[in-house]
Amino acid sequence: MSNPIFSDKNFREGGRGADTLPSPLEWHPPVDDGPATPWSTAHDSMSVRGVVSATTILLGLLLISAAFGWASVPATLEGQPVEFPRIAMIGVLVGLAAVIACVFKPQLARYLAPVYALAEGYFVGAISRAYENYQDGVVVQAAGATVAVFAVMLFLYSSRIIKVTDRFRRIVIGATVGIMVFYLVSILFNLVGGSVPFLQSTSLFGIGFSFLVAGVAAFNLALDFDFIERGAKGGLPKNMEWMAALGLLVTIVWLYLEVLRLLSKLRSR
Repeated sequence: MSNPIFSDKNFREGGRGADTLPSPLEWHPPVDDGPATPWSTAHDSMSVRGVVSATTILLGLLLISAAFGWASVPATLEGQPVEFPRIAMIGVLVGLAAVIACVFKPQLARYLAPVYALAEGYFVGAISRAYENYQDGVVVQAAGATVAVFAVMLFLYSSRIIKVTDRFRRIVIGATVGIMVFYLVSILFNLVGGSVPFLQSTSLFGIGFSFLVAGVAAFNLALDFDFIERGAKGGLPKNMEWMAALGLLVTIVWLYLEVLRLLSKLRSR
């Protein structure tokens, strides 16, 4: 899914309301009443190190929960049907609710981001075991590919090979919203007994679509890195570290699931 957390509205408001704060992009020098009593608000501002720490905590919670989700799916012979636990789908809904709540109440991210990590982690673990039962070794490949894509995107962004301009941002966000709308329509089709065949199809078109979606998810990482960098330089409040970490985790989970689907299609041809 995309990151509404990283909208310009949330960046401007800094999680506390646009009416009470100046733009975070305006640099404000530290207060200094002389050489004897310098004072700075740096410890109250968002930092890259703080985002990394929060993201590490959330990833740890997600992996712990994923282990329980993995264990909830019984092992079967490769290619045999898998009984998927319904509670895993509840995890998706809880995680989605936590993200939506954070969009409207960014100050709650410190508490709701762990809720998302635990709820979504259970689903990720369960769906991963289901894929693993169907195709042995696909989960390790998907996890490795996700880490590799993350590392490559971080390098491309930090070296400025990829530059997040307004045009780049509009294209990626537009593509992301389009994909999310398409997924919602496909879910509605499933509820009424229909289906969108190429979503799970191993045809060239189906594989091409999965490549496209995984690519869009990867480019969302660049938007995440850009938000974190701008937020740290712009002096956003400390609580936005958890918002940034949550948004980054949302993208990582989305990327992993899309890579998992893509690899499964490729191995099924």
